[in-house]
Amino acid sequence: MALNKPYQAYQDNAVNTATGGELTLMLYNGCIKFIKQAMKDIQEKNIEAKNTNIQKAQRIIQELMVTLDQDVAISKQIMPLYDYMHHRLLEANLNNDNSALEEVLGFVTDFRDTWKQVILQTRQKQYAQGEHV
Repeated sequence: MALNKPYQAYQDNAVNTATGGELTLMLYNGCIKFIKQAMKDIQEKNIEAKNTNIQKAQRIIQELMVTLDQDVAISKQIMPLYDYMHHRLLEANLNNDNSALEEVLGFVTDFRDTWKQVILQTRQKQYAQGEHV
């Protein structure tokens, strides 16, 4: 147990010091992790774990929906995609449907990869302008 405490402290510190963009990236990564685990759970016929992992992924999508800035124009295009992913996760859970999980995994991975590029480009601009954050 003592070995987990330094790691937990590291994780807590990472979350507490992360920027909003980094937190969003963490949410995407967590969602990917839970979807992949749910896919394994379906293959292993571990229905209880599958349910838990899909629900965790759904909660992340819900958090992304709640925190989406509706004043930004692209949000009008992103929200329906989040809603669709949430719905597909529900279907995957009800039907033990790995293909639905694969579909959502593709969307979340694309969002994560795009978000990662936005963070990198923002940092490059800040450093180019001498704003060391």
